[in-house]
Parts: sequence; structure tokens; C-alpha cells
Amino acid sequence: MMENTNIFIGLLHLLAGIGIFLTGCDIMSSNLEAASSDRLKKLLARVSNNKIIGVLIGAAATILIQSSSAATVMAIGFVNAKIISLLQAATIIFGAEIGTTLTGQLVALGMFGGSEISLSVVFSALAGLGVFITMFAKRDKTKLIGKILTGLGLLFAGISTMSGAMSGFAQYPQLKDFIATLRSSFFLILIGAFLTALIQSSSAVTSISITMVAAGLINISQGIYLTLGANIGTCLTGMLAAANSESVNAKRTSLIQLIFNIGGVVLVYLSDIVLSLVSNGKTTYGSMLSNAFPDAPHTQLAMFHTIFNIASVLIVLPFAEKLVALTKSLIKDEPVTNDTERFYYVNENMISTPAVAVDQIKQEIENMSKIAIQNFNISIDMIKTLNFEREEDFIKNEKELDFLNKNLIDLILKVAQSGKVSKKSQNYLSTTYRAVSDLERIGDYAAKIVEYAHDLSDGNSPFSQVLLSEIEAMRRLINNLYLLVLNAYKSGKRKPSKEIRDTKTSIDSLSRHMTRIYITRLNNNEFSGTSGTDYLKFYNDAERIGDHLVSLIDHDYTLSR
Repeated sequence: MMENTNIFIGLLHLLAGIGIFLTGCDIMSSNLEAASSDRLKKLLARVSNNKIIGVLIGAAATILIQSSSAATVMAIGFVNAKIISLLQAATIIFGAEIGTTLTGQLVALGMFGGSEISLSVVFSALAGLGVFITMFAKRDKTKLIGKILTGLGLLFAGISTMSGAMSGFAQYPQLKDFIATLRSSFFLILIGAFLTALIQSSSAVTSISITMVAAGLINISQGIYLTLGANIGTCLTGMLAAANSESVNAKRTSLIQLIFNIGGVVLVYLSDIVLSLVSNGKTTYGSMLSNAFPDAPHTQLAMFHTIFNIASVLIVLPFAEKLVALTKSLIKDEPVTNDTERFYYVNENMISTPAVAVDQIKQEIENMSKIAIQNFNISIDMIKTLNFEREEDFIKNEKELDFLNKNLIDLILKVAQSGKVSKKSQNYLSTTYRAVSDLERIGDYAAKIVEYAHDLSDGNSPFSQVLLSEIEAMRRLINNLYLLVLNAYKSGKRKPSKEIRDTKTSIDSLSRHMTRIYITRLNNNEFSGTSGTDYLKFYNDAERIGDHLVSLIDHDYTLSR
């Protein structure tokens, strides 16, 4: 009875250790990402056609943020943005598989030393140090460092707790005998995959396996197959995420990772069987590691994880192009449609990696501006020609602008509140709410111009050629202003240049001039029906469109008018 109670308490300690470990990983990963997100974007964007460079960048990115999943999602985001190719994304994923082995090495490092003075206990103290720094620091960067140290300390505290639980389990011969019966390599791979899919962390399963090997609960061979299963299990999470994505490249990228990891596991599984058969059971990967790192079982498994992932990359890398071609043949490109009411660059999956999400949000806003100015030009064509053949296109664009105005703001809020955004990105996000609203308002003014066109058509009172030439002049000024503002927005400038100010002044001057001569023209019977009123409204709306364009880069502009 007492033995059962102690085992139950040990299980509780194990769960506590897993919880502390995962919390530490999450805190460290999120704050590392926030601290390095801008550098990380630049790093990933530098991926060239050199596959080795892609692998090195993927490994460095994963080490930098301690999350292979985050590096993979970033790679997907850059593919969607057409910054890198699918092949380049594949090399980043290969590198991420190498970078993620650092966690296992940290776990092994923490288990050196005696039970009382193990490095895990020493490094666990970083959690307290990090909390004190966070509490008393005044600078945001210093607080970020404190949070990273807190996460790192909790990671080692989790390792220490898990290690203690495993050591306690090792005291019970019946439990050890039961675990010893789990010798089926295929079954152990399934267990590793299932546990990883369950807790969604291959690092946690690998770390548990290392502590079990160190405590003597399982041998190195059992640990190897649990770790191999963890490599497959981490792909299952990615496949589920890709299944919820509309991106073809997201699905292809997840499939590349799945094929890569399963291929590596199958290769090790079969070669280990061959080694054992040829040597009459004397030589296996487990025995080779035991001989290479005697009296350090935790190091044996950590080194296997690192060597296995590096070897897998070296084997697959020469065939990367063929792997990419295979995924393209299995997952076809979706037919291009003109569907409206959708995002073009962002999706909910990107919230987990805000560094990519911020860039994609910027591209979404730039695309939204193109839709808005397209509707403005369609409205000008309608009011000049009174031809409404493109009204269906106009309505589709208007619905898309309304959709983006509502849903893009919601997504921006989620990214801003993720806690993983750098201060620079946070400042940018704070400007996007107004930008989205400005673009939606431009669409609204374009809709008013279409209404004026219908009024003119219904009253059979088209504008004269003189008036039409003046409307065309206003169109040219607004389109010129749009191009200037868009270039400034893309480059990150947040104040209007002299050229932008001069163009906006020309728009305002033309609008005021038309307003001043309106009464004179009215007295001269230059207008018929409601055309005079519509003409006056048009110039007022055109001026407001100019205001909202300038507001994209200077958010105090329209507020001051």
C-alpha cells in the first residue's frame, strides 16, 4: 500500500516537473522571440539558394528562439509572402531539426554532478534571479532579459523535478521490471509519438526520456526509440495546424517535415535491426553510444538525438529538390479564384509567430490600399462615362474592404496581445488600426461617387467635357498621391515628404477652386439637374480621400483638420 502511495506521489512530481519544464520553455521561447524578432526576420530573409546556408540559418533561428515550430511557421510565412521559395523553406526546416536538439543537450548538461550539487539545481536559481530583475528593472530590455532568465531557470527546475521523480521510480523493482518488458522498438516509437502529440512538445518527451535513462528506468536503446517517436509526434502537431490553414505551401511544408522525420526514423529503425542481426545482437546504436560515452547515460541519449538529426539532414539535403517536387505533386496548386472576403497574406496560425505575422499584416494593409484605390478609379470611370459594367467588381471590392476592416483589426489585436512582439513591432501595430480604418473610409467615399454617377444617369444629366477634364485632373493627383504614400508606407516612413505635402496641397487647392467657382457656374447654367450638387460633393469627397491617404503615414493629419 505504501509503495503504491509513493508511486502515485512520484507521478505527481513527474507531472509537476513536466508542467514546470513546459512553462519554462514557453516563457523563455516567447521572450527570446520578442527580444530577437526583428533580427530573426532579417536572418530568415537572408536565406539564399545555398542549401547549407538555409540549414545553418534554420538551426540558428531555432536556437535563438528555442522553438523549431516557431521557426517552421516563420518559414511558411516567408514562403507565402514570396520572400523565399519552398526549397529554401525546406532547408530552414532541416536546420530547425538540428537547432531543436540544443534542449536535449541542456537537459544532459543539467544532470552532471551529484544529486545535491547537480547543475540543474544551480541553474534553477536563475528563475529567482530573473524574477528579481523583472520586478526591479526599469528598462524594457532589462525586464526582457529577466523573463528569459526566469524561463531558463524554470526549464532546469523542471528537469530537476522530473529527475527526482525518475530516481524515486527506480527504487521499485516491480516498476523497473514492468518497464523493462517494453522492449518492442516499434511500440516505443508509437509511445513517443503519442506522448508528443498529447503534450505538443518533442523537447519535453526527449527530456523525460533522458531523465529516465539517467535514473536507470529504461536503457539507452529504449530511450532512442522513444526519442525517435517524439520526432514523428512533433510532425503530427504541424500537420494538424496545416490542415486548418488555407495555404497550399503550409500543407506542403508540413508534409516535407513529416516525410523528412519519418524517413529518418525508418532508416535508423531498419539499420539498427541490420546491425543487431549482423553482429548477433552484440552491436546496436545503443551499445555504440554506451561505449562512446561511458558512465554518462544522459549524454548518450542527448548525443544520439543530435547526431541523428544532423545525419538525417546530411542524407536528405542532396535530395531536397526532389522532396519539394514530390510534395508539389502530392499537393496541387489551388486554382486561382476571384473570391472576396478573405485574407490574402495572413491567417490565424501566424499568431503563434508574431515576427512573421507583423510583416504579413503590413502586406495585407498594402494590398487593402490597392483594393481601395482600385475602387476609387472604378468610381471615376463610372461618373465620367455613366457606364456601370464594372459595378459588380466594385461591389466585390467594397465587401472585401468591409471584411478586412472588421477581421484584420481582430487579428492585429491578437498579435499585439501575444506578448511576443518587439517594442518596434508593437509601435507599428498601434498605427495599423487607424490605417485600416482610413482605407475603409476611402472605399466609402468611392461608393458615394458611384451614387453620384447613378444620380446623373437617372436624371440624364451627364457632366460636360470641361467638368470631366477637371475630374480627370483630380484623379491623376490622387493616384500620384497614393503611389507616393504607398512607397513611404513600404519603407516605414511615418512623416509625409515634401512631394507628398505638395501633392496634397494641389488636391486641396483644386477642391477649393472648384468650390469657389461653383456659384458662378451655377448662374451660367453649366449644370443640369442634380449635376451641380453631385459635382460639389465629388470634390469634397476627393479632398477627404486625399486626407485619408496622407493619414496612412501621418496619423495626426486628419485629426488636426
